[in-house]
Amino acid sequence: MMGPTFGALTRIGAPLTVADAGLPDTPIILANAAFSQLTGYSARETIGRNCRFLQGAQTDDDAVRRMREAISTGQDCVVDLLNVRKDGSLFWNRVSLTLIEGEGARYILGSQADVTSEHGRDRVSGAGGVWEWDIPAGRLYADARFAEIYGLDARDAFVGVPTSAFFGSVYAEDRLRVRVAVAGVLHGAEVFSKTYRVVRDTSLVWVSARGRLELDEDGQPARFSGVLTDISDQMRLEQQLRVAQTAGGVGSFEYISGFGTADVSAQFCRLLGFDATDTLSIRAINAVVGAGGAPIIAAGDLPQSLSPYKEFRIRRVDTGEERWVARRGELTPDSGEAGVRFIGVIYDITAAKRAEAELKAFAQTLEDRVEERTRERDRLWSLSRDLFFLCDADGIATAVNPAWTETLGCDAAAMIGASFESLVHPDDVEAARRFIAETAAGGVHDVDCRVRRLDDGYAWINWTGIGEDGAVFAIGRDVTQRRQLEDQLRQSQKMEAVGQLTGGLAHDFNNMLTGIMGGMDIIRRRIAENRLDDVERFLASAMTSAERAAALTHRLLAFSRRQSLDVRAVDVNDLVLSMEDLLRRTLGERVTVQVQVDPAVGAAATDPSQLESAILNLAINARDAMPDGGALTITTQAYRQSGPDSGRFDGLAEGDYILLTVADTGEGMPPEVLAKAFDPFFTTKPIGQGTGLGLSMIYGFMHQTGGHAEIASRPGEGAAVTLCLARAAYVRPQERQSEPVSAPSAEGKAVLVVEDDPSVRILVVEVLEELGYHTFEAPNAPTALHILHDTVIDLLITDVGLPGMDGRDLAEAATRRDDGLRVLFMTGYAEKAAIQSEFLGPRMAMITKPFTIDAFMDRIRQVFGPG
Repeated sequence: MMGPTFGALTRIGAPLTVADAGLPDTPIILANAAFSQLTGYSARETIGRNCRFLQGAQTDDDAVRRMREAISTGQDCVVDLLNVRKDGSLFWNRVSLTLIEGEGARYILGSQADVTSEHGRDRVSGAGGVWEWDIPAGRLYADARFAEIYGLDARDAFVGVPTSAFFGSVYAEDRLRVRVAVAGVLHGAEVFSKTYRVVRDTSLVWVSARGRLELDEDGQPARFSGVLTDISDQMRLEQQLRVAQTAGGVGSFEYISGFGTADVSAQFCRLLGFDATDTLSIRAINAVVGAGGAPIIAAGDLPQSLSPYKEFRIRRVDTGEERWVARRGELTPDSGEAGVRFIGVIYDITAAKRAEAELKAFAQTLEDRVEERTRERDRLWSLSRDLFFLCDADGIATAVNPAWTETLGCDAAAMIGASFESLVHPDDVEAARRFIAETAAGGVHDVDCRVRRLDDGYAWINWTGIGEDGAVFAIGRDVTQRRQLEDQLRQSQKMEAVGQLTGGLAHDFNNMLTGIMGGMDIIRRRIAENRLDDVERFLASAMTSAERAAALTHRLLAFSRRQSLDVRAVDVNDLVLSMEDLLRRTLGERVTVQVQVDPAVGAAATDPSQLESAILNLAINARDAMPDGGALTITTQAYRQSGPDSGRFDGLAEGDYILLTVADTGEGMPPEVLAKAFDPFFTTKPIGQGTGLGLSMIYGFMHQTGGHAEIASRPGEGAAVTLCLARAAYVRPQERQSEPVSAPSAEGKAVLVVEDDPSVRILVVEVLEELGYHTFEAPNAPTALHILHDTVIDLLITDVGLPGMDGRDLAEAATRRDDGLRVLFMTGYAEKAAIQSEFLGPRMAMITKPFTIDAFMDRIRQVFGPG
C-alpha cells in the first residue's frame, strides 16, 4: 500500500482518509477530494491532524471511546459521530475504520458518510428512502432520504416529480435493466428487486431498490412503492477488502497432497489467530473451523477438482472471536514426485458478511411488508361481497372469488373453465360478448347484464373490467335492488306525467264537450218547441267545439308520435321560400322576416303539410315573444351526424340531415322555462290563449320522421328552434294539379262498411246510401269475410283498429280474393298506420277520424276516380 494505492484512493468518489497508526497521535496522511467536499476542509488543512479535529462539544464521548478501543485492538468498527464542518454546521458522520498492516507498517483506512437524514427515523425507514409511484397520474413521490440519494430537491420529491425522475438519475450502463425490471412489475412480476448505480452530482452511489405493485379496487395498476437503500458503504467495504489484499492483508499457503503440514505466510497465521510461523499442521488449520464445517485445506490425497472459492466461519485461536475468511486456490501438478500441489490465499471477509447479513435482514423486513400486503389482498379477495372474475380473452374463467357462492349460490370452484357468456341471460349474451372482447383489447369498460343464480333466477350485475395482455379482470356488483328502485321511480314519474296529461286533457275536453252537449241540447229543445229560426247558430257552435276537439286529438297524436303522416321527399328550400309571403302577412309589419337557404341541402323525408304547420307555429310563437317587434330569421343548412353518442343531437342515428332553424330577437327564455319548453300542456301564455301542445307536437313530429328538435335561448337574447330533418335520397317531381273531377256514378256499385262502433257505422252507411251506393255492413272482420265470400264488393271501407283481425289484415285477405278491390281505411289512431306510405298498398286510401261528411264524400270520389 504505497504510492499506487494512495493514488487510487484519491480518485474514489466516497469520502476516505488514511491515518498512519505507527506515528504519534495517528496523523492523517491522505484525504481525498470527496472528504474535502463532505467536511469543507482541503487536503492541505487535513493532512497531519488527528481525525478528532472534526469533533465538537456535542460529539458522543462513548462513541469516540468505542472507536479508540477498536483501533487499539486492531478491530474494524463503524460508529456514528456528530461532527462539525469547517463552516460550523453539524452533521452526522458514519465512520467506518479498518486496520491495514503490511511490510511493518500499520494504517487506518477510514470511510465517511453523511447520515444526518437517517437520525430520528425508525429502523426500517432509516435504512433507506421511500418512494411511491402514482401510476395513473404519472407522478413520483418520495421522502427526503430518497431525494438525497437521487440528488433531487427534497421539496420537489415531496410534492411529486415526473416518473422519468426514477430513471433519469440511474447510471447509463444500468438504466436499461432497471427499466426492464420496472416494466416487469407493472405487468405482473411479484417483487421489484434491483441493485444499481445512481449518479449524484459527480459521484456514483450504489443503491438497493425493492418494491411492489399495488392495484386499485378496480384491479388497475395504481401505485408502485418501495424502499431505496444506499449500499455504497457495503460496496466500499468490498473495495477496501480488495485494497487490503493488495496491501498485504491476504495470507497465502501451499500444500502438497499427502503431507500433514502446509507452508503458510505470517498474514495467514494472523488471520487465524496463530503466532507467526512458516509451517502449520493441517489439523491445527482446520481446527479453527466449527464442528461439521468443511476443512480449509483437506488432508491426505487431494481430489481431482476443487472449488476455487469457498467461505468459512472460523473462531480465532488467540481471542476466540468468530470471523469469516474466504479461500481462493487452485490445484497444480507438483514438479517432483510428491503429488498434487494446492496453492491459495485466505483473507478476512467479516465486514462483507456482516453487511450481507444486514442487507438480508433489511430485505426480509421489506419482504415481510410485501407479504402483509399480499395477505391484505387475499383477504379482500376472500371477504369482498363484489364478484371477482378473471378470464382469458375468450371469456373463459380462470379464477373467481367466494362471493359468487354467497351472492348467486354458485359453486365457485366449479365455475373455473366456464365462459362468461354462458352465465348471463340469453338476451344479454351479445352485450357480454362485446364487453369481454373490448376489455381484453385494453382499457376500462363496463356493462350491466343479468347473471344466472343457482335457483335459475337472474340477478342484475354491474360489471367493470380492465384488460391487460389479453386477460380480463372484472368486478361485478349486484344492482338488482337498485334497478328495481329505478323501475319504481320511472313508474312513479310516468304516473305523474299521466296525471299532468289527463288533467290538461280533462280541462280542454270538458270545455269542448260543454259546447257540443249544450248546443245539441238547446237544438233538441228548440225542435221540440218548433222554434227553428236560430237553430243554425247553435249547430255552428257545436260543430266548432267538435272541430276543436278533433284538433286537440291531432296534437296529442303528434306529441306522442302516433299521428298518421304522409312522408315523402320534400325540397325544404322550396317549401320555406313558398311560405315567405304567408309569414310576412301573418306576422305583421313590425316583424322583419329574413330567409337564408343553403342551395345544397337537398330534400328531406317528411310530411310537407306538417312541416308547414310546424314552421307557422314557430313563427307565431316568435311573434308573440316580440311584442315590440323584431326580426325573424329562417335558415337551412346541411348537417352530418357522426353517431348516436358523438354528434350534436343525442341519440340521433348516424347520417345526413337538414337543419331548419327559426330564430327570433325576442325576450328569450330563462333556464327553468327552457327545460320545460317541449313538455305537453306547458305554456307561458295567459289562460285561454294557448294549449301548451304546439312545441310538444313539433317535437313528436320530428322524432316520428327520424329527426330531432332543440331550442337554444337566453333571457334577453331571443330564441332559436332547430328542426333536424332526415335527408331523403331524392325529390319526387311535382305532380301536376288535376282538374276537379265529377263524382263517379254510384249506380250498381256495392260498398262494404266494417266498423265496430255502431254510431260511426250508421253514419257512414247513411252517407253512402245518400250517394246512391248499395251498402253492406259488418261489426268485425269475420262477418265481413263472410259477406265478401258471397257478394261482389267494389269498395271495402274498414276501420283500422278492429277487434281481433285488424283492418289491414282484413284488406289483405279481401284483396287476395279480388285484386281489383278498392279499400278505404278509417283511423282514429292505429300505430301501424302512422306512416301512410308504409301502410297503404295499391288502390288503397286513408281518412283520419273525425272527419266531416263533405271530406268523407270527397275521399269516396277520389277512391273511385272519374267515373
